[in-house]
Amino acid sequence: MRGLHVKWFTEAEQVREPIESILTWDFFLLTIAIAALLAVLPQIIPYLMQLKFVKAVDRKLARLEPYTGLILKYGTAIAIILQLFWDSILAPEIHLTGFSLAVGIFVVVMLLIPHHLATKIGAIGIFVLFFHSLSQIGLFHIIDYAFYLAIAFALLLQKTKWERLGMPALYLGTGLSLCWVAVEKWVYQEMSVDIILNHAVPTFGFDPATFVLLSAFIEFVVGYLLVVGVLNRLLALVLTLIFISTTMLFGLLEVIGHFMVHIILIIFIIENTSFYNPPVQMHTRKIDQIVFIFLNFIFVLATILLIYYRFA
Repeated sequence: MRGLHVKWFTEAEQVREPIESILTWDFFLLTIAIAALLAVLPQIIPYLMQLKFVKAVDRKLARLEPYTGLILKYGTAIAIILQLFWDSILAPEIHLTGFSLAVGIFVVVMLLIPHHLATKIGAIGIFVLFFHSLSQIGLFHIIDYAFYLAIAFALLLQKTKWERLGMPALYLGTGLSLCWVAVEKWVYQEMSVDIILNHAVPTFGFDPATFVLLSAFIEFVVGYLLVVGVLNRLLALVLTLIFISTTMLFGLLEVIGHFMVHIILIIFIIENTSFYNPPVQMHTRKIDQIVFIFLNFIFVLATILLIYYRFA
């Protein structure tokens, strides 16, 4: 359940939950508990980073940092190739048109050419595909795949003096996409429950509705922490393992649908946050960091939930 788009796996009708069915006492208590837990993470991380095992892994992964640009470039090309064979572009539910097929093939060719000018042209093609898809499925649906804008932006900046801005954009775009998709599970809860029942998804002793609530919180928290820059390398590793487990459950559609996300998460695992000055670092005192993350998490959760509920 975690990390997947429920629209891909169910034919159940989209029925929006009443807001009072979403904002239950369980929802509020979980929000407060998670906000408190997240607030202390920045105080724990420095101690974790002193562990010999963590230091050794960091050193090995740091050696791969020069290759992240190539991983993004060629990983994007492979992802689009897989989508084209599935008669889709960017996501399984966005079907090919004659125009998107032509642009998709053009983007793949440009990205496979080992020259930075071709890469930039391919990035412009991804922008074209994104806005063409927007015209097909609408603004509040295409936000699910906002990370493609971040990918195009990062590719466009490769081999320029602004190249280091590309990775923070990937963090922000991917994090916001995960938060947005997580809210879908709360607003259209019956679709998620339908998947659990029809695909025999293990719920580890929880009833389906509670499992949906918890899994959506996990996905939202992962997205939020990617944005604020806390535990990015560890989260990327955990989320990749979650995606692999769901791939085993849902098969080829899951592979094609989330292949691009796998590529991004691999890049996060390699890069960590060495290039990124996370928002929490605006505050130097520990108590300020704790208060910032606690209140900011609640604010971001409320804002995205209300926007999704009103418009999506």
